[in-house]
Amino acid sequence: MRYALIGCGRIAPQHLPFALESGFDVVALCDLDDGAIDTLLTTTGLTGLQVQRFCDYRQMVEQCAPDVVAVTTDSGSHSEIALHCLGRGISVLVEKPMALSIEDADKMIAVAEEQGVLLGVCQQNRLNDATLLVKEALDRGSFGTLSHVSVEVRWWRDASYYEQAPWRGTWEKDGGALMNQCIHGLDLMRLFAGAEIREVSGLIANRLHPYLEVEDLGVGFVRFADGVVGTFEGTTNLYEKNLEERITLIGEQGTVVLGGEAAQEIEVWHFKDPEAMALLEHFNPAPTDSVYGNSHRRVYHRFKEALESERPLELDGHCGRGALELVLAIYKSHLEGGPVALPLDSFSTRQMHL
Repeated sequence: MRYALIGCGRIAPQHLPFALESGFDVVALCDLDDGAIDTLLTTTGLTGLQVQRFCDYRQMVEQCAPDVVAVTTDSGSHSEIALHCLGRGISVLVEKPMALSIEDADKMIAVAEEQGVLLGVCQQNRLNDATLLVKEALDRGSFGTLSHVSVEVRWWRDASYYEQAPWRGTWEKDGGALMNQCIHGLDLMRLFAGAEIREVSGLIANRLHPYLEVEDLGVGFVRFADGVVGTFEGTTNLYEKNLEERITLIGEQGTVVLGGEAAQEIEVWHFKDPEAMALLEHFNPAPTDSVYGNSHRRVYHRFKEALESERPLELDGHCGRGALELVLAIYKSHLEGGPVALPLDSFSTRQMHL
């Protein structure tokens, strides 16, 4: 299958090697900055890779006719590029967030279905070893009745991070800490506590990044349809370095805490059920030195399998929409000053202001 990568910046090294490892035929790389392509090939040790290079994705699609594209550009351009490709019968794997509006996310899902192609979204933390173990315990019923799930993302981003690109920290092209840094944790809350949400209440603020349009702090809670309560705190205001991403699940017969820098470590695993306790004996995740973890590899392998076998794709457009919807509901709640009922039919970061 012919594969092309659109966007060769910060996250691209988590894509290109795994595309090759999964057996895709990489035919083209595209970026507005040709130097970014050189940097990507050098960073990944793939300077000998023979590919065509483009600065215009439309031209690339026209000339190379890829079967699959990965979209790893700025968040604000994800939907535009994805829709262009999907509309031409090309399967798309897009980085999070899949779009910055509910309307665009729904269009992407609809066009993919109309064209009979795959739309995948990189909510890769769903495939982390720690996440999979928690999900197994949940599916076994080992928690009993789940009381609540809390997510705390306490990270650090300074001016140098936002100066990397003019789109960072804008409502038009990015969103703030919740959309960019915390969307994975909020997605896992939805995975663990239940996909159906009754209402969301949130408050956001910009406390320490006055040069940005967007929030550097968000707090609030989620009421799930089956009674489970979710609470969250997300910030990029830590001093000098990331502190933690912590996800806590509390049930009548079990308690779990995922911790470390990116919720990839199991800090607490305590169950009444001995068989659930025994699950931890097999937990031996590969080490990682990045908050991205190792799960982009699994994203690619499962995406390729779905393309070849027509098996259902777990991290599909509906999965990506659910994560996006939760963040946008928090923003909408802040804007309106009260709870927001789900599902959302429309809302966009472009409606925000602080």
